[in-house]
Amino acid sequence: MKVLMVEDDLALGDALGRVLQGRGFEVTRCADGVEALAMFRRRSPDVVLLDLSLPGMDGMEVLRLMRDGGSQVPVLVVTARSAVQDRVLGLNEGADDYLTKPFDIEELAARLKALVRRSHGTQELRCAMLRVDEPTGAVFRGATPLDVSTRELALLRTLLARPGQAIGKEDLHRAVFGDEALGADAIEVLVHRLRKRIHGSGAQLVTLRGVGYLMIDEAMTEGPVSA
Repeated sequence: MKVLMVEDDLALGDALGRVLQGRGFEVTRCADGVEALAMFRRRSPDVVLLDLSLPGMDGMEVLRLMRDGGSQVPVLVVTARSAVQDRVLGLNEGADDYLTKPFDIEELAARLKALVRRSHGTQELRCAMLRVDEPTGAVFRGATPLDVSTRELALLRTLLARPGQAIGKEDLHRAVFGDEALGADAIEVLVHRLRKRIHGSGAQLVTLRGVGYLMIDEAMTEGPVSA
């Protein structure tokens, strides 16, 4: 798995390079925006790890030129720019994922692998560090497998299939329990259990009173969201 790592912090780049190589990545490094664009065109990486504050050419401009050239190679932006408008701008310019510094190296590696899998057409449902590997149904928080029940998995799949969209309680009940005659609070009980399972993943299962439930990436919110 070839990764082009564009990072001008040499100490951080050294550390990341060693860790990613230890996890099976073939790492090509550069620390300049202009050089990054040239290496991207020459090396054909599977995924790009892109800092934004770069000498020579800003990372956002590098990303824009990559996409203007028609490239679909997945790009994970890593940056100290943590404002919501920066994340939105990065995603709108063509980034596939966005991670703010400081970050956990296991989360970084997991996100890179997930981006490559998706680019190769492997089905996956994810939100933040939480993901469901289809079609096995295995659930992971980063690289850590989670023990979830069949019904918890059904609920999770339904929510992750429509990230950021509210799903009504009746629709969730139908997706999880089918025609089984269960109490009106069955989904609420299952939601409560699933929240405990996914704690620490960066994904949050939010209740919208009178509407339903939705799954959101906590990093994409402007502040705490009431569950």
